Amino acid sequence: MIGAPNRFAHVHKSAATYLDVAANDHGDEKGLLVYRALQRVESPEPHLVEIGPGGGAAVEYIATRAAEEPRPVRLTLVEAPGVSSTSLTDAIGRFNAVGSCVLVHGWAQDIGRLLREPVDVISASALVHEVYSYGGAYSGLHTLMRTLPTVLHPYGYFVYRDVYAVTAPSLHERVVQSYSSQSWLQFWRMFVPHYLREGTHPYHHHDDEVVARQNSRIVPVTELDTRVCAVIEAPVGLFREVQRHYITCRDHVWRSGILGFRPVLDGPLSGDWIDFRTGHKRVHYALMESDRIPTMQRANLLAVSEPFDDHQVIDGDIFDAVSDVALMAFMSEAEQGADDCVRTWDSWLTREGREAYAYLTLDELLSAFAVHSINAHPGRDLVLMPVSADDVFTRDRRYYNRFLTHRLSNPLVDAKQMVLFQNIPLSDTETLQRALGTLQTICSKPTLARPGSRCGPGIPVPRRRAGTPGHRCGRGGRPR
Repeated sequence: MIGAPNRFAHVHKSAATYLDVAANDHGDEKGLLVYRALQRVESPEPHLVEIGPGGGAAVEYIATRAAEEPRPVRLTLVEAPGVSSTSLTDAIGRFNAVGSCVLVHGWAQDIGRLLREPVDVISASALVHEVYSYGGAYSGLHTLMRTLPTVLHPYGYFVYRDVYAVTAPSLHERVVQSYSSQSWLQFWRMFVPHYLREGTHPYHHHDDEVVARQNSRIVPVTELDTRVCAVIEAPVGLFREVQRHYITCRDHVWRSGILGFRPVLDGPLSGDWIDFRTGHKRVHYALMESDRIPTMQRANLLAVSEPFDDHQVIDGDIFDAVSDVALMAFMSEAEQGADDCVRTWDSWLTREGREAYAYLTLDELLSAFAVHSINAHPGRDLVLMPVSADDVFTRDRRYYNRFLTHRLSNPLVDAKQMVLFQNIPLSDTETLQRALGTLQTICSKPTLARPGSRCGPGIPVPRRRAGTPGHRCGRGGRPR
């Protein structure tokens, strides 16, 4: 799936509780743009490729859609060596009932050698941040961007879905946030020094220094007092990383059952909404046989819950508050060396503790794809850009955003970024003008000038209409 076998956590990424369950949801979202691309492809036998199929959620969605297609559909799946999934095997079987599907193992940056011929659509969900994290940082990312046009047919599509970064000109823009929650301060103390030391991240410049203050005095992050409000100044991208890692850590600890309860995070019961618009939902959970949850806390939890079949159901806001207290105790014990807590913490840290979820803003991402895809292959002048405005959008994580709003003073939006890139020949000035017009509504002027200047003198950069924002657009600075 990615490009650095020496750092990729094969065992942890293949664990059934992760690949078959935790990372195997949102199949309709993962397959949405794939199906949109399939509808636009004119090939009599479309060939689709998915890099990093995980547990096969998108494969199942595409199989459902392929059953409605009058044309035969071919699907090739590219997964990292050593990574396997029972649910993916089942999904492949279901796809083969309506089309043809094969699985090959290899790294994303070797996609040019793995595919014997150009294909119509390539899809990657949550792949690009892993290429950045394990495959050479920006160099690996740019290599992938240069490779994609060479393995796509002209007018083929690349479907991108990954974690939304931030609404800012740069991930390095310095901002100030305050933290009063004990569990978040504990997480900063344990995770951030490890991430800055061990992870693949871009925060190496002197202006990227993390400055934490408590009681108006600068303190090292490793010495943050969880009982005292902290005011922290750092790059906005780093705050984004802390948010996303806190959520993945919390969900990992929840699934382990080590807190004394295990919430239902997958399947129909995970979407028991009180108000979907505001992200307010009920949480279904089972109490575990554990001495970690005190008798009084267990009684209090049951007092605000209701029985539901063989488990309990509780208001999500109440559950989040209870969970944060338990998570704080868990992290404190892990820091002090409690064996079971250390094992659970280390298993999450090994799987995701080095990953960079925010590596480029949307503005930078669209520009980088355009610039690095141009002239990627001698004699084939192609550029990857979204053509239509509705091919660039975000999907908010409403529940997570509600949780973050209740815990943080300046929460950053948690969402998935979706882009459908088309492999456009530079000779097609009409399509290029449409694509540059789409970038005009999203990107800043300097960013817009980069692909425009590379596309050749015959392709003028569209002038920004009066009143059109620069890198920001739509609600909260995100493309609609």
